[in-house]
Amino acid sequence: MSEGRVALVTGASRGIGRATALRLSRDGFTVVINYNGSEEAALKVKEEIENNCGKALCIKCDVSDPVSCEAMFKELSEGIGAPDVLVNNAGITKDGLLVSMSEEDFSRVVDINLKGAFHCMKLAAKYMMKKRYGRIINISSVSGILGNAGQANYSASKAGIIGLTKSAARELAGRGITVNAVAPGFVTSDMTDALSEKVKEAVTQQIPKKRFGEPSEIAHAVSFLAEEESGYITGQVLCVDGGMAM
Repeated sequence: MSEGRVALVTGASRGIGRATALRLSRDGFTVVINYNGSEEAALKVKEEIENNCGKALCIKCDVSDPVSCEAMFKELSEGIGAPDVLVNNAGITKDGLLVSMSEEDFSRVVDINLKGAFHCMKLAAKYMMKKRYGRIINISSVSGILGNAGQANYSASKAGIIGLTKSAARELAGRGITVNAVAPGFVTSDMTDALSEKVKEAVTQQIPKKRFGEPSEIAHAVSFLAEEESGYITGQVLCVDGGMAM
C-alpha cells in the first residue's frame, strides 16, 4: 500500500505529468505537483486530486536550476516529507534541423530534460538512501532509442536519461532504491494535436498499434514501477509506444 508515502512528479501540470499525478493519487500517494509555467494549470490538477479525496500540493521549481531544486527538496523534507517516489517528467522541445539548430536551443533542452532529472535524482537519492527505500522513474522517449529527425537536442537528452537511469540503478540498488525509465512513443497531447492530419497519418503508419497512446497509459506504467512489489525491477527501460521501438 502507498498510504503515507509521498510522490514528487516534475512537470505535472499537463500531459503525461498530469496523468501520472492523478494516477499516483489514486494509488494512495500524497502527490507533489511540480510546475514552472502555469500555476493555474497546476492548481487545477491539485483540485482534481482533492475532489477525489486525494492529497496534493503544488510547488514551483525550475528543475534546470540546482539552487531551485535544493530549495524544493528542503521545503518538502521540512514539510510533508521527502519523496518516496520521484518521477522525472519535466521536459521541453525546441525542434529544428541539426545544421540550423542554435547552441541556445540545444543547451536549453538538455538543461531541462537531462540535467533537470540529474538534479532531482541526486537530491532525492540522498533522502532515499537514509530510508533505504525509493522509486525513481525517469520519463525518456522512443526518440532517445530510435532518434528522430529534427530533434537532435531532444533525442540526445532522452538517450542521456537512459544512461543516467542505468548508472544510478547500479549505484543505488544496494540501498533499496530502484531506478527505471519509461519511454513513451507518440502520445496524445497539445503538441500532437497541433500536427496536421497528413502528418498524424504518416506517423500512425509507423506504429504497429496504429494509434497514438494516451497519457493515462504512460501513467499506468509509472504506477507499476512505483509499487513496492516492483522492487526487483531496476535499470530497465519500459517502452510504452504501441510497438514502435521493438
